Amino acid sequence: MSVTTRRRTLTALLATGALTLTLGACSSSGGSSSSSTSASAASSSAAMSSSTPSTSAMADQPFGAACAAVPKDGAGSFSGMAKDPVATAASNNPLLSTLVTAVKQAGLVDTLNSAQNITVFAPTNDAFAKIPKADLDALLADKAKLTKVLTYHVAPERLAPNALAGTHKTLEGGDLTVAGSEPDFTVNGNSKVLCGNVQTANATVYIVDTVLMPTS
Repeated sequence: MSVTTRRRTLTALLATGALTLTLGACSSSGGSSSSSTSASAASSSAAMSSSTPSTSAMADQPFGAACAAVPKDGAGSFSGMAKDPVATAASNNPLLSTLVTAVKQAGLVDTLNSAQNITVFAPTNDAFAKIPKADLDALLADKAKLTKVLTYHVAPERLAPNALAGTHKTLEGGDLTVAGSEPDFTVNGNSKVLCGNVQTANATVYIVDTVLMPTS
């Protein structure tokens, strides 16, 4: 083989080897880039998942503008009320002091605290203040009538927000009707839910802005 032929053969071999190395490097670089992209996407997805509350977690939260007035900590806070039965929990909430007085006057503390899985529509102090003072004093002095009014605010089942709309039988025996959807519910057409889905040890509470009166 001549010197010229050997040189051409060596040049061709070197060129082939360089091409193979180049392709190998490209392939390796591409694989690394793909793996990096996949890892980045997985990391981003995990971050989004951890930072976004689940639907079920959000559904368990109290809702409504008046919830901001509930104490942030202590026995009257949402977490504090969740540990106590409903009459005790209400006694620790400054929004409900008139209701608590009425419950004590009617002798319903033990009845409400011992009940299981009930829903309470709890009028605020301002709701009771809408009643003329003479009428409210008369109501508080009439135990039978007061008991009838207060038990009309209690449904014998625990109603979640997605089951709240509709007509519900009360402990008083009459029906009350809830309309709307979260966060805008009304009870019997004129009493608005100000803070709803408040949990106590034995009840779900919906704080309302008007005292509910049974029709009978």
